[in-house]
Amino acid sequence: MPKPSASETGKTRRFISGVVEGFYGRPWTMEQRTELFQREQKWGLNTYLYAPKDDYKHRMYWRDLYSPEEAEKLVALITAAKKNGVDFIYAISPGLDITFSNPKEVATLKRKLDQVSGFGCSSFSLLFDDIETEMCPADKQAFSSFAHAQVAVTNEVFTHLGQPDTFLFCPTDYCAAFCTPNVSQSAYLHTVGENLLPGIDVLWTGPKVVSHHITVESIVEVSSVLKRAPVIWDNIHANDYDPQRIFMGPYKDRPTDLIPKLRGVLTNPNCEYYPNFVAIHTLATWCRSNEGQRDVEMTGDDEGGSALCYSPKRALTLALTDWLQEFLSTDQPGGTREKFLSTDQPGGQRPLNPTRLKKESSAEEPMQTDVGDPVYVPGPGDNPLFTAEPLTLDDLQLLSELFYLPYEHGSTARTMLTELNWLKAHREAVGEAETEMTAEWRSRAKRFDVMCVAVFTMFNRLSNAPNRSILYDLYNYICDIKSGVTLARAYVKELGGQSRPSAQVMTDDPEPWGFRGGLSGEFQRMLPCHGNRDLFRHPPMTSVYSIRPYCPEDKTEISRMEMQRGEAKIPAAALPALMSDGLAGGQLSPSPNCGLVLEDERGVCGYALGLIDATAAALNNQRALLGDFPSLITMQLHPRVTHPAPARRMIGSLLSLMKASGSRGVFCELRQGDRRMFDFYSKLGSFTTLKMAGLPRDIVVMGTSL
Repeated sequence: MPKPSASETGKTRRFISGVVEGFYGRPWTMEQRTELFQREQKWGLNTYLYAPKDDYKHRMYWRDLYSPEEAEKLVALITAAKKNGVDFIYAISPGLDITFSNPKEVATLKRKLDQVSGFGCSSFSLLFDDIETEMCPADKQAFSSFAHAQVAVTNEVFTHLGQPDTFLFCPTDYCAAFCTPNVSQSAYLHTVGENLLPGIDVLWTGPKVVSHHITVESIVEVSSVLKRAPVIWDNIHANDYDPQRIFMGPYKDRPTDLIPKLRGVLTNPNCEYYPNFVAIHTLATWCRSNEGQRDVEMTGDDEGGSALCYSPKRALTLALTDWLQEFLSTDQPGGTREKFLSTDQPGGQRPLNPTRLKKESSAEEPMQTDVGDPVYVPGPGDNPLFTAEPLTLDDLQLLSELFYLPYEHGSTARTMLTELNWLKAHREAVGEAETEMTAEWRSRAKRFDVMCVAVFTMFNRLSNAPNRSILYDLYNYICDIKSGVTLARAYVKELGGQSRPSAQVMTDDPEPWGFRGGLSGEFQRMLPCHGNRDLFRHPPMTSVYSIRPYCPEDKTEISRMEMQRGEAKIPAAALPALMSDGLAGGQLSPSPNCGLVLEDERGVCGYALGLIDATAAALNNQRALLGDFPSLITMQLHPRVTHPAPARRMIGSLLSLMKASGSRGVFCELRQGDRRMFDFYSKLGSFTTLKMAGLPRDIVVMGTSL
C-alpha cells in the first residue's frame, strides 16, 4: 500500500538543489566528486545525482552488479556525500534494452538497486531519456503504450525500495520540444501524470533539451499535466554536444519566481570538472535568493530581475572572486591548498619557478630541479628574469565573457565582434584622405587592438597560474580563442596599413592553426544552413521567392526535392502509407487550381497541394473526419528555405483557393519525425490536432475549418 505523500502528511520536503553528473564523455574522478560535495555543503546545495553516461553499469550494462573494487569506491563516495550533508542519488538507465513485461528483467533491476542500497544509498532515480520509443512485441502485448510500460516498472521498483523520500523519474519526453503535439495534449505526459505514484518526482529540462529561457508559465503548464512540480535537469551549462565550446557565464534566464513552483533544480554542467565553478556557484546563489540573502540583491544596472532579486551579474562577480582564490592556490598532498604567491623579487609578485611548484605539489610534471640549486641572479647587461603577472579578477571576468552561455556571448565578446564587423565593412575609409570616417576607423581599430591585447594578457596569466588542474581543463579552449583573436588582430592591422599583408591571414598555404580544421568543420561549411545559428549575425541575405500555380511538369522536381529532403533514407516499408504521399509522389493529382509551387533563384524549393474531395483516397478509419474536413492538403519545403514567411504565404494562398472551390475544411497528415512541419502548422494558430480511431502511433492529423 502506498505510503502517504508529503502533501498528504503536511510534511515539507526540502527543495532539491545541486549537481547532476549526467553528461556524455569521461566521468569525473572520485577525488573531484568528493571535492564537489565539500563545495555543495559550503554553498548551500544539497544533492548529487550520479548518472554519468559512460559508467557502463549505469546504462549500457545496467544488469551487471558492481565488482568488490567498484563497490568499495561507491561506498566511499556515498559516505563522503553523507559526511557533507549531500543527498547521493544513484541513477540507473535501463531503457536501452529492457523488456518491461519480463518479470526477470524487473527482478534484475531490483537486484541491482538493492546492491546499491546496501552501499548506504537511500535515494534513487530511473532514467528513460535518449532511447528509442518503439516497444518490442512482448511489451506491445502487455502495455497499451510506452508510457504505461515505464510507469508500471517505475512504480514497482519504487514500492520495492520502500518508497524512498527521494526517487526521480526521467521521462523519454523530457522537454516540451519532444511532446506530441504539445505539453498540454501529450498522451505520454498525461499517462505519466495520472499513473506515476505521487512520491515519485519527474525530471524536466524545460522548453528544449538546452533551454534558453524557462518561464513560470511553462512550469505551471507541465506541472498541471504531471500533477506534481518537476525537478529541473538544467543543461544550460552542458557542453557534451560540442567539444569546441565551454560555458562559464552565470546561471540566468530562469526567474526566481520559479522556485516556489519547482521541486528542485539540478545543473548538468560542462564535462570538464574545474571550469564548473561558476555554473555551480551561481546556481547556489540563485537558490539562496528564496531565502532573502544579501548577496543576491538586485543592482540597478543589472538586466531583468524578479521579485526575489537575483542578479546574474552580481552572482557572477561573487563566483569569480572565489574562483580567483582557487587559481592562486596549488593542490597539496592530503587535499589541502596553499596560497601561491612569492614576493622575493623587489617591485612585484612573482610565482615560484613552475618546476619548483611541481616538486612541492605533485609528480605531474616530468621536469624537476634540485631544491638545493642556487637561485640565478642576472648580472649587469643580462636579460632580466621573466616575471609572470598574477591573475586578476578582470582576467576571469574576460574569460567568462569569452565563454559565456549557449545562446549568448558576454559583453566583451559581443563588442569585439561588432567592432571587427564594422572595421571590415568600412575598410574603404582607410585608403581615403583624412576624413571623419577615417579618424573613426582608426579610433575603433585601436579600441579593437586594446581588447585583443587584453585577451593575450589573460592567456599569459592563466598559463602561469599556480593551480595547474584548472588550467589543464581550460587550456585547449583558451589556446583556440587566442589563435582566433591573433588572426583577427593581424587582419585589422593589415587593413589599416600598419603591417605588410599577413601570411597567417592571406596565404594559400596557411599553418594548420590558421583555419578551423577537422572533418566536422568541412561538413558544416558545405551545408546550406551553416552559420544560421551563430550568436553574432551579419544582416540576413535577402532571398527572392515566387509562388506560382502547380503544373504536371513539376512532378519530377517535387520528387527530386523529396529525395533531397532526407525521408528517402528511411525504407518505404517502415513508413505508414499516407494519402499525402500519393499527392507528393504523383499517384494522386491535386484538384484543379489547388496546387502551388515555391521557387527561388535555384529552382523549386517547396510545394503546397490540395485535394478538394479526399473520400475516394481515404481509408475506412479516415472517413469519419471527412464530414467536417473533407479536403486534404500537403506541404513541404526544401531545407534551404529557413524563414517561415514564404511558407505562410503559400499555405494561406492554397487555403483561399480551396475555400473558393467549395471546401469547408481541410486536414493534413504528419509523421511525428517531421517536427518542422508540425511546428509550422501548430504556430499558424488555426490548425488543431484531430483525434481519429485506428490512427498509427507515428502519425498526427491536424485540421482547420475554412
